[in-house]
Amino acid sequence: MNEGQGYPSNIEIVSNSYPMDFDPDGNLNKRMWGSSDPIRFDHDWLGQKRFPEVETRVASVWTPEHFYFAFWCRYIELNTFAGEDSRPEKYGLWDRDVVEVFLNPLPEQQRHYYEFEVAPDNKWVDLEINLNTGLVFDHTWDSHFRHATQLNEEARLWTCEMRIPTQSVGVPSIHPGWQCRINFYRCDGLGDDSVRRFLAWSPTLSDKPTDFFHVPSRFGVIRFVGNPG
Repeated sequence: MNEGQGYPSNIEIVSNSYPMDFDPDGNLNKRMWGSSDPIRFDHDWLGQKRFPEVETRVASVWTPEHFYFAFWCRYIELNTFAGEDSRPEKYGLWDRDVVEVFLNPLPEQQRHYYEFEVAPDNKWVDLEINLNTGLVFDHTWDSHFRHATQLNEEARLWTCEMRIPTQSVGVPSIHPGWQCRINFYRCDGLGDDSVRRFLAWSPTLSDKPTDFFHVPSRFGVIRFVGNPG
């Protein structure tokens, strides 16, 4: 299929070019984020229930070799794997608070994409997903993505930066005018899945409790443009 077929969601995020690569540190007061125009969402994966108290904002910039994403996450209380080392990969991270990027750099291969997750305490997991053989999470895949978080308890806000190498997802480099498919998610709150909050930028409309995020046909668009300034 080509990109214009099989993708009913045309919701869009614009990613501006940035002149140099940088290491994520979770500080979103840097110049590139101050001039960005973040997308915002506070609705669940069905696009029905709204949770303004945990509104999520996301912005993106790029260099030829890297995708960059910034998250601003309002919260009520945090739910993390407390006391665990944040350096090793944590499979099952989605059972606690987390932000997620689902990236499909080759939209013609709709059922093959990549998942990147970071928790408020900087725990992480990256996965290669292939739905052609069932819901297969390959956690042995390593993107070498970089990430960092910061927590502002007074403002009830946690922030996250991610840097994803293009070559890790089979893209030689990014250039202005290119676009591909993406979705952003957030898992938030205490308790079991019946009471936690599951937010999706582009609603997936799934009624399957085991995979309501994994609906790649509902991914939105990320469009890469040159630096406007």
